[in-house]
Amino acid sequence: MSPFDYCYLLKQVEEKGRDLYRHDFTIDDIDRPVVTKLIAYFLRDGQVAAKEKIDLHKGLFLTGPIGCGKTALMRILSKFSLPDHRPFLRSSSEVSLEFADLGTDVILKYSKRAFNPYRRLPLVHCFDDLGNESLVNYWGNKINLMAEILFSRYNLMHSHGMITHAITQLNVAELEAIYGNSLRSRMREMFNLIVFQPDSGDKRK
Repeated sequence: MSPFDYCYLLKQVEEKGRDLYRHDFTIDDIDRPVVTKLIAYFLRDGQVAAKEKIDLHKGLFLTGPIGCGKTALMRILSKFSLPDHRPFLRSSSEVSLEFADLGTDVILKYSKRAFNPYRRLPLVHCFDDLGNESLVNYWGNKINLMAEILFSRYNLMHSHGMITHAITQLNVAELEAIYGNSLRSRMREMFNLIVFQPDSGDKRK
């Protein structure tokens, strides 16, 4: 009953992938369920999203093996979304490097100041390679910058509907070892978990 033609949209994703990445970019059968969920999410297709158990009020948490196309597909599919839902993609390592210039203001940049200045709508951010960033040094103390940002955005999700996306190659146990159990429990509230199959093909070849 969806108003969208998903076979056509999958072809559109492939065409955009060929424009942006490789001339032979294709969506393998093993990845079609994941891409279908992403299409439903970014098109705000409530019927398919409900069928796929995707909550449109949460962000996306993409995880899977190196090279499976997580970042590429997020870039491609975000172009299908309306401007208010389109994420700004930034690697977690780049955010850590920003700390050298902005200090603790970088936390505010991606949380309390992450609003459209004209409409006061919260900005959607997508943090790539989550868990691969280094701890940052602040006045001789090591702090987990991305944990601080995610905690802040979690609070803003409840108060202002702020949406966050994340991309990682790590599993749940590895993320818990980095960020702790308290953040992991909040991440369940923040994200729809989207998992690529372990044998998903390497899209970089």
